[in-house]
This record gives sequence, C-alpha cells and structure tokens, in this order.
Amino acid sequence: MAKINAKSVLTSGQMKMPVIGLGTWLSTPEEIDTTLYTAIEAGYRHIDTAYSYQNETAIGASLAKIFSRGKIKREDMFIVTKLPMIGNRAEDVEVFLKKSLENLQLDYIDLYLIHIPVGMVNKGFDEIFPKDENGRLLIDHSTNILEIWRAMEAQVDAGRTKSIGLSNFNQSQIKRVLDNCCIPPVNLQVEIHIYLQQKELVSFCKQNGVTVCAYSPLGSPSYREFMEERGYSMEGARILHPMEDPAINKIAEKYKKQPSHILLRYLMEYGVAVIPKSTNPSRIKQNINVFDFELTKEEFERISALDRGEEGRMFGGRGNEGIVNLMESHPEYPFPK
Repeated sequence: MAKINAKSVLTSGQMKMPVIGLGTWLSTPEEIDTTLYTAIEAGYRHIDTAYSYQNETAIGASLAKIFSRGKIKREDMFIVTKLPMIGNRAEDVEVFLKKSLENLQLDYIDLYLIHIPVGMVNKGFDEIFPKDENGRLLIDHSTNILEIWRAMEAQVDAGRTKSIGLSNFNQSQIKRVLDNCCIPPVNLQVEIHIYLQQKELVSFCKQNGVTVCAYSPLGSPSYREFMEERGYSMEGARILHPMEDPAINKIAEKYKKQPSHILLRYLMEYGVAVIPKSTNPSRIKQNINVFDFELTKEEFERISALDRGEEGRMFGGRGNEGIVNLMESHPEYPFPK
C-alpha cells in the first residue's frame, strides 16, 4: 500500500506524473472550456488526451487562455497525448507529434505515448479510423513497434516531448521495447479498475522502472454508447459497474465518501496513477477529493480480492465477442483473444 497525499507523483527518470489526472476521452470540444477551468481550479495538474480523441485543439485553446491569465504556468502542468494508430510508422511519429503540438498550442509535451501497438492505414489527419468501401477498418499489418520506438526516442532528443511511454501494450511487447531501447519507456497506460487489476503486469512494470496509469478507473459508463454510435454491436459485450459493487459501497458509507472515492483511493494506494474522466463540474471536484482518508490493510485486501482477471476486461479480449473487433488480425494485437 503506497502512502498517498495531494502532492504525490509517480517518478521514472526525469518524469514526475501527478498521481491523479483528468481523463478527456469522449469530452467534446464544446465541453472542454468548462471542464479544464473547473479541473485546474480544483487542483488537477495532469491532463490526459490523445490525437484520436479529436479534442486536442479545444484543449489547446483553453490552456492558452488559462496560461495567458497568469493563474498557472505551463511548467506547472503535466500534459499527456498519444500517437494515433494511423501514425504507427517511424516516418509518421514526428508528423503526428508536431500536429499535436500545434493543436495543443504547446512547445513540448510532458509525456507522449504510443496509443496502441496496432497500426492502421494513414489516409490523412482527419480519418482517425479509416475504413474500406465495406466499412472494415484499414489495418496496416506491417507495424514495427521497435522502429516506432526509435522514432519516439528521436522526439525526446529533439525536445518535442520530455518523456515517452506506451499504452495498451502487453508484457511481452513492453519487454521487447525495454530490451531494444536507448530511452526506456517511463509509463504504461492501460485499463485498470477493481475488476481488472492486472497485478502481474503492474508488478512487471514496477520491477522495470515503468510507472503505470489506469484508464477507466471507475469502469466506463460511456463505453456502450461510444461503440453503438460507431455502428458496433454490443451484443455479448462485457459492461461492468465497479461503482455499484456492494463491498465498495460499504466502505464508502464508513468514510462518508462516494464509491468513486474508494475506487480511486484504492488504485492510488495500489501504486498507479488514475485519470478519471468527467465533464460534470461537481464530479470533477468530487473525484480529486481523495486525500483526506486512507484504507485500512483489511479494506485494501478486501478490494484486492475483487479482481476478476481477464474476466474483468472491458476493452478488447474475451467476453466481447459481440463487438466486431477488426483489429484482432493484427500481429501486434495486445489483448487475449
């Protein structure tokens, strides 16, 4: 159990990642202004986005206004963005990082991640998920993650990003990068919540100096809507609701907290960073209010026992047979099939 307070950071090399950040997946450009103002006022200093979220430009405009008002400086913020699947070629890394810097109106990124090790055909900046005439994703099966990593290292050398890392990589893929790198990855961002705690993967990363950040730490209430809007069937998909777990609610009652507080506090004491997503001002303020209590050893162990292993995975893998997962044919598909 890690000791956590409001100033806690995860460190690797020169990177210092605030242990709690604001996730922005599915945050629309129209929501960004209020979301960022509220988050920074509440104390968030870690903002997570990605080229594929299509909200970098809105985030950049909001940050520019916030910085111009002098309330907070650029160097006080920790900004994360990610290389999209359509940029998963060595020659495209610099192109997409420069585009993200332009969108975000920044001179550098604090942490740049390879979003997922699966490559897709690049048909231009605007086609995030390119498809053929039959609606099938245009997968690029020639992805070489080591060549991509060398191009990522060049971005550190050029000063465009301070640190580099991985997202949605499995243990064998991470080891391949570690065994063949000049600049080691400082962070891995993956799905982690009480039902998918990824204990072996987290342990491996800690042993190798790679910090871990949990996306969907509260589950993903918007996942079904996101997939259905894009035409994917959710029949048979695994949708889980950690905030409704009886054990979590019992602990929340004891501390007079919300279930979300218990879920986030557990993961931070587990030793990973968390990036809960919300555009609701009251929830944004609520989610960061996790530093005035700590779990007992018995409570921590009780929550640890809620892990379901692969049966708790929502994004990719077994149990989602109803989703037409067109990435599974890729040789670098990272999830269990």
